[in-house]
Amino acid sequence: MEEVLKPKKYINVYTEANPNPSSLKFVINYMLAPEGGNFDFPDKKAAEQSPIALSLFEQFEFIERVFIMNNFLTVTKKEGHDWQEIARDVKLFIQEYLEHDKPIFSKEFLQENNHLAINENDSEVVKKIKGVLEEYIRPAVESDGGAINFHDFQEETGKVIVTLQGACSGCPSSTVTLKAGIENLLKKMIPEVKEVVAESL
Repeated sequence: MEEVLKPKKYINVYTEANPNPSSLKFVINYMLAPEGGNFDFPDKKAAEQSPIALSLFEQFEFIERVFIMNNFLTVTKKEGHDWQEIARDVKLFIQEYLEHDKPIFSKEFLQENNHLAINENDSEVVKKIKGVLEEYIRPAVESDGGAINFHDFQEETGKVIVTLQGACSGCPSSTVTLKAGIENLLKKMIPEVKEVVAESL
């Protein structure tokens, strides 16, 4: 009996620049990660739970970081390499990997929680902060190939601590975005917030 070959999946991959010149966003025509989930792999060891991220690290020595969210991967390159020379190879590799329907994450890894999900133990202020981050800030950060997660709120000082991932991690303009955009919006909408800082990953 002849083996029936699984038809290749139709995959469309296109690239989008973002404010971080070291990163490039590779957008796919379907969802790669669960809604609201974002997965950051800053090195090859961290990528062991994501076969696609691990394959990218193994295939291309110039890759420094891989971030996966919704329907895109943001790839950060090491210094000394030009996207014009390497983007096509990365794009074709991602396309071929996905056409063969290979896994994106290990099953265990997908059980991680979404850091913006409101939890019943959160204070009223924390619920408001997470709500503003989710509704107003996350979509803008995502469009640039990154993600923002709530980390902590210090009630005594009014300080909100967030983590920035993907293209936002190490981006020269992320400090301006953080202070001029995110901090101003949170302070305006939630009087208890006095300052916003990013914790580097």
